[in-house]
Amino acid sequence: MSTRTPALSPARMLATAARVLRQLRHDPRTVALLLAVPVLMITLLRYVFDAGPGTFDAVGASLLGVFPLITMFLVTSIATLRERTSGTLERLLALPLGKGDLIGGYALAFGAVAVLQSLLATAMSVWVLGLDVVGSPWLLLLVALLDALLGTALGLFVSAFAASEFQAVQFMPAVIFPQLLLCGLFTPRDRMHPVLEAVSDVLPMSYAVDGMNQVLTHTGVTAAFTRDVLIVAGCALLVLCLGAATLRRRTA
Repeated sequence: MSTRTPALSPARMLATAARVLRQLRHDPRTVALLLAVPVLMITLLRYVFDAGPGTFDAVGASLLGVFPLITMFLVTSIATLRERTSGTLERLLALPLGKGDLIGGYALAFGAVAVLQSLLATAMSVWVLGLDVVGSPWLLLLVALLDALLGTALGLFVSAFAASEFQAVQFMPAVIFPQLLLCGLFTPRDRMHPVLEAVSDVLPMSYAVDGMNQVLTHTGVTAAFTRDVLIVAGCALLVLCLGAATLRRRTA
């Protein structure tokens, strides 16, 4: 009688995460994309609005959550697809390694990078560029981190439906751009057409931006902030589960 591999094993997840982090360490361009690009974009934005610092205060906090989501989505989807098309993923799944272990290991590895990315971007925005927030900068960091984890989860999920790295990048207009346009960054969601407002209500980036705006205008943790954080975290967990469910053993 064959024994089934347990769905989740902390040891196997940690081993997978360590392998992914070792690969990232030998890829300086990817590390630069993950860590330096969000900081550079926030800095560029600050000086775009140099004549009106208040404008930077209004949009900077929101973009602090948007930039990590985009970079984590790109890197995660391409890195996962590269392992799938190279045969690495199939060899790993032939071992006593469950799909949950693999997805969990990737989430841990990129989650660790997301922590560092969010720390750098938040510290740069608040303590160097002078982003003025009423609430605690640590709450900004929390939302930025959850948004980066959501980008990681979305990247893992869409990689299952792409046959090449080019196709993985093509998912960005379909998955990221609608959320970017409807999240309330350019205009309040309640001023949109009712149909678009209804669509924005089911998009997780909307709640990330709402959470950032709560920190921007409130000194403490509000009920709305708690709701926004839980929705973003719940969406990230849901997409990770979907990613595990759609993980296929056969390569393209």
